Order: sequence, then structure tokens, then C-alpha cells
Amino acid sequence: MMKEIQSEALTKQFGSLTALDQLSLEVNKGELFGLVGPDGAGKTTTMRLLCGIMDPTSGEAWVAGHSIIKESERIKEKIGYMSQRFGLYGDLTVLENILFYADLFNVPKKELPKRIERLLGFSNLTPFKDRLAQNLSGGMKQKLGLACALIHTPEVLFLDEPTFGVDPISRGEFWQILYGLLKEGVTIFVSTAYMDEAERCHRVGLLHRGKLIACDEPDQLKLTTKEAYFEVRSKDRKRTKQILDSMPIIKGTSLYGDSIHIRVEAREKLDEVLERLRTAGIFEAEAREIAASLEDIFISMTQSQEGAHVS
Repeated sequence: MMKEIQSEALTKQFGSLTALDQLSLEVNKGELFGLVGPDGAGKTTTMRLLCGIMDPTSGEAWVAGHSIIKESERIKEKIGYMSQRFGLYGDLTVLENILFYADLFNVPKKELPKRIERLLGFSNLTPFKDRLAQNLSGGMKQKLGLACALIHTPEVLFLDEPTFGVDPISRGEFWQILYGLLKEGVTIFVSTAYMDEAERCHRVGLLHRGKLIACDEPDQLKLTTKEAYFEVRSKDRKRTKQILDSMPIIKGTSLYGDSIHIRVEAREKLDEVLERLRTAGIFEAEAREIAASLEDIFISMTQSQEGAHVS
């Protein structure tokens, strides 16, 4: 299968800070790849390196067959890049913003009407083409940013946390647009801190402190754990979590809405956990076994990394 993106030991340092540490990964042509991690993990640095916006400290990468070091300008012709704060112009209308980016990318004038009509159509922005960008909702601004990034018909689309701060409905609509692009053969590289969005990707890379700690299909990553996961509910969630955190047999805890997810070495340990809670005065606690989510796996892996880091 053809590789659209490939990196080898890609590293970026800012003084004494290593923002990206020996990143090696491959993304297939036509794939939706998700780079997942919290703020400060190195996602934006990765994007900027792959887009040829900054040079690596060491290592190399190729995008659409071109070196990010030797052929960065060729790469920029073949990619669309939507940063966290995409450069929309608030005093221009939706249509004027698209025309501005078309001019920036030297899109042939004869192709413009058809492309604009199509982009406005699939982003549902046609009724708003004369509205000033500053008067759009957050979700509509993201769709406009995407339309601008696509005006020159890129082979590879880089999206840096494109739905951050956007309402759930608009997030869903945005992802439906991305699925439509996949059908046209566009390769999409998206970064996100939302685990539910990571589940939508063909494959994901889990990034922690600049290091790639896992890379696979979401369902395959969930199969990597040998621990048992449980959902615990009680009236006093805060105190319950404090008690759970103090128990050596529990390998990790995390809050999920009004419940607590815990992971233990084996499901047989649950009775011991509940007994410990009852001894501490938490009599109404209930627990049920659950399948590990991608977020559970990520938390488990990062906690393991932190443990290794401490030792």
C-alpha cells in the first residue's frame, strides 16, 4: 500500500525542551489517521514539521513523496493545512475568504466557480456565502476554514484539533464532511484531544510527552490490555475516588461523568475493592465490569509511561 506520509526518527527541540522525540510513523494513501494526545503532547509541532512550516532538529519525513527538508515548497502545493487558529478574515464574507485563499494558491480562474459551488455545498455554507466571517458560529467558522484549506484540491489534508471548542452537533457535521473527502481519495491527518473522535479514525497514534507510545487501529489498541476494567458509582464520588486511589490492587482510576473507571489486575479482585469501600463507610457503592475504551487505554499507557519516567 502506498505511503502518503512517512517519518523516521523525527525530532524537534526548542532549547532544552524536546517537543517531539524520535517520531516514526506511516500513513497510507486515502487513510484517516488520528494523532491523539493532551495539550503539550507534541501534536501541533508534528503538524508543522510535516507541513514544512518548520525544520526538524533531526530525522526526516516525506509527504506526498517529497522530503520535508529538501522539498518543503513542493509539499505545500499538495497539502491543505488547517491550524488551531485558522487565518479567516472577519471583515470578509464567506465567499470573499474562499476567493482570497483561491488567489493565494493560484487556483485557475476557470475552475473557481465549480470548486466554490461544490465547497459551499458540501459544507452547507451556500445560504451564508455573503455573511461576514466574524458573524459565523464556531462550527460554521470551522467549516469555512476547511473549505479554504480545500480550495486548491490537496492530496493530503492536515487538521490540527479542528473541532476544539465546537458544539457536539457541529462536530458531528464536520466529521461527516471528512468522511465525504475520504471517498474522494484524500488522505487526512487529524490531531485531537477528543477520544470519541479518535474512535472515528482508521488508525490512531497515541502521543505522550513528544513520544509515540502506541499506533494501531482503535479496536486493536483496546485488545492490548490484560487488566479488568470496572465502572464504580457512589453518592460520594470524591471520597470514593480518594479511597480507590489509595488501594494498591487498583492500577489506575479516572473520572467519567458521574462514575469512576478503575482498572485492576483481574476481575476476581472486585470483591476485595467493594469490601474495602464498605470498610471505609461507602456502603452504597456499585460496580460493573466494562470493556476498556480508547480513553481507558490511553490513560493506562500514559500512567505506565509516567511510572517508568519516575523510576
